[in-house]
Amino acid sequence: MASPHSSSCNNSSSFFSSYSFSILFALLTLHFPYLIQAKTTQCRTSCGQIPINYPFGIDDGCGSPYYRHILVCTDSERLELRTPSGRYPIQNVSYTDPHILVTDPFMWNCQDGNDFRPTRPFSLDTSTHFRLSPQNDYLFFNCSESDVIMEAKPMFCERFPEQCDSTCDTSSYLCRRLPECSSALRGSSCCSYYPKGSESLRMMLKHCATYTSIYWRNLGVTPAYSQIPEYGIRVDFDIPVTTRCLLCQDGAKGGGTCGFDSQTQDFLCLCEKGNVTTYCKDHNAQHNRPAVVAGTVTAVSVTGAFLGAGVWYLRKLRAKAPVTHGVQSNENRLF
Repeated sequence: MASPHSSSCNNSSSFFSSYSFSILFALLTLHFPYLIQAKTTQCRTSCGQIPINYPFGIDDGCGSPYYRHILVCTDSERLELRTPSGRYPIQNVSYTDPHILVTDPFMWNCQDGNDFRPTRPFSLDTSTHFRLSPQNDYLFFNCSESDVIMEAKPMFCERFPEQCDSTCDTSSYLCRRLPECSSALRGSSCCSYYPKGSESLRMMLKHCATYTSIYWRNLGVTPAYSQIPEYGIRVDFDIPVTTRCLLCQDGAKGGGTCGFDSQTQDFLCLCEKGNVTTYCKDHNAQHNRPAVVAGTVTAVSVTGAFLGAGVWYLRKLRAKAPVTHGVQSNENRLF
C-alpha cells in the first residue's frame, strides 16, 4: 500500500507535468501566427526606404549567390554594404543604371575643414561582381610633395588620361570648387587622383593626410551639364541574367522570386507553394520546402514543433526514474 507521502509526491508530479504542458502549449500557440508570417515574408523586398530586388537579397537564399552576404539590413532598418574594409551605409540602389551609392563616415567632409582625421581606405572584394565606378573622383589633402607627384595636368591629359595617371592633379575642377563648401580648405593642399585599385589608394594615404570621394550624380536631363558632384562612393554591379531566373520571374508562369539553395548554391525559384528548380506554374515540377532561406519557417515545421513537443511530453510521463544531477535516461532525453 502506498504511503500518504508517496501519493502526495505522485499528485504533485502530475500537477507540475500538466502545468508544464499547459505552458508549452500556450507558448507554441502564441508563436504559431508569427511562424506562418515568417514563411510568407521569407525574402524581404526592402530595407527602410530602399527596395531590395534581384540580384540582391538580405535573407540568405534570396537573389543571386554572387551577392550572398553582401548587403546587411540592421535592426534599425539601415542598409549597409559589407566589404573587406568594413560596413558602409547605403544611400541608394539603382537597378536601371546598376550601381550602389555608399557613404564613408571616416572620409573628409565639409564640416572637418582643415581638421584631417585618420581614415581607412575603402576597398572592394575583387572576387565579387562589384567595381569602383569611373564616375568617382578622389581628392587627397596635404600630400607629401617628395613622395607624390603633385602638379597641374596639361590639357592633353583630358584626351589621353592614361598618360597622366601617375599625377595628382592640383588644379582640378573639384579642388577649386569643393561641393557644398568651396572655401572649406584654407592653407591646405588638394589634388585629384583616381586610384586604379585598393592598393594604390592605400599607398596614397600613406603620404596624404586624408581623402574624400565624390561621384557625379546624373540629373536625368538632356543638356550637356546634366550631372552634379556629391560626396559618396558609387559602386557599379552586374545583374546576372539567366533563362531560369527570367522564367521564374515571369508573371504568366507564376511570378516567383529568384533564389538559391543556401547549401549547394543551386538555382531555386521561390514560390508560394514551395521551391522549384524551374518556375512556379510548371506542373511537371515537384514543389518542395527545404529550409534554404535563413530565418524562415514553414507550416510543416510548425506542425513538427507541435508533434515534437507532444512526443517529448509523452516520453517525460513514461520516464521510470526522475532526472538527477543533470543526467538524462534514454527514455526522457530531448535529442
